[in-house]
Amino acid sequence: MTDPATGPEPTSEVVDLTRELIRIDTTNTGAADTTVGERAAAEWVAARLEEVGVGARLLEPLPGRTSVVARIAGEDTSGRDALLVHGHLDVVPAEPQEWSVHPFSGDLRDGYVWGRGAVDMKDFDAMVLAVVRGWQRTGYRPPRDIVLAFTADEEAGSTHGARFLAEEHPELFDGCTEAIGEVGGYSYPVADDARLYLIQIAEKGIDWLRLQATGTPGHGSLLHDDNAVTTIAEAVARLGRHRFEVEVTPAVRDFLTHVSDALGVELDPHHPDPVIAKLGTLAPLIGATIRNTANPTRLAAGYKENVIPGRATATVDCRSLPGRSEQLLAQVRQLVGPDVAVEYVQRQPAVETTFDGPLVETMSAALRAEDPGARPVPYVFSGGTDAKAFSTLGIRCFGFSPLRLPPDLDFTALFHGIDERVPVEGLQFGVRVLDRFLRAL
Repeated sequence: MTDPATGPEPTSEVVDLTRELIRIDTTNTGAADTTVGERAAAEWVAARLEEVGVGARLLEPLPGRTSVVARIAGEDTSGRDALLVHGHLDVVPAEPQEWSVHPFSGDLRDGYVWGRGAVDMKDFDAMVLAVVRGWQRTGYRPPRDIVLAFTADEEAGSTHGARFLAEEHPELFDGCTEAIGEVGGYSYPVADDARLYLIQIAEKGIDWLRLQATGTPGHGSLLHDDNAVTTIAEAVARLGRHRFEVEVTPAVRDFLTHVSDALGVELDPHHPDPVIAKLGTLAPLIGATIRNTANPTRLAAGYKENVIPGRATATVDCRSLPGRSEQLLAQVRQLVGPDVAVEYVQRQPAVETTFDGPLVETMSAALRAEDPGARPVPYVFSGGTDAKAFSTLGIRCFGFSPLRLPPDLDFTALFHGIDERVPVEGLQFGVRVLDRFLRAL
């Protein structure tokens, strides 16, 4: 509904904002010169802010790799720390022929907004814009300064986005001591009248590795014992099938304790799998946070069918528990063997904080106000976010992009998945929670 004096309600506008943003193709391939649309999306965001009187800066380390930063002055600018609210604008690739709708259509059907980025994470970008635009139209000022950051390149490690901002423009975040972003604040049903809301307090480290084997080139028809392809294939198979030992970190133990209480299941901290198994669609995500992981993702070798190449490579997406990066590297070297060289493609440390303090209390209160059955719980994210970059500035980072989800929706499967979509009611719930949260700081 639109009031002629104040403009559309945030809970109505968020749907249109999400759809418009999805229609801007911001596919991040991981290559600096083939990524598209980030500049267009950044200009669109800046225009939506400037329409309501919020000045925004566009910053880019390379042409087209553009992020947006804006600061909204709070009522108390002298004695209050600022809060950073951040979301990324880029998305992972999508193959249109695999989808029920075109991934950049922003279709509205069956009560969902469909498209690449619907949950990762143009929905949250739109929620933030809807809330801020609503404030500006009514003249509301938040209690403390709010810094908004809409970033490029998160899906490839944040080099040209959040890391660039943190390293080259730290002054933009002066006074920021806490931050919210992805991935957290979403619901998971445990009973008809109770839902867990997972608030991210930690995320695993990124340890992307390149493996390389060398051998003697030769003719494909001859007997050949020094084959680089064979060496790399055997190493990748050993690594890909390996399961690292279970290690329950304090943050994971905190989550499992809350979940055990909610489910009425006894927790054995040394053998948490029975509790994790009861989490249904959440089990793969939580199961990945109790151990280091290593998943081969790419292979490359050769240039002709009848030529044995002298070199073969593989890349492996490794994720390390807090403080376990060196341990993981040593285990990988042992598994692949002495004939395979190992080097980092990208390395970023794990991030963790604790589930306490006024910010956590305010998040929890905002969720309960909109959903009396809400049970906020801390959790560890198995992936990585821009929090890794912003935490280097001493900012305490949380994943809090609130959504109330239908009980039958496999939410985690939508991240980087086919037919990514976000429920309209979930978007509207998120706007209400975010507005309550930011007003109560």
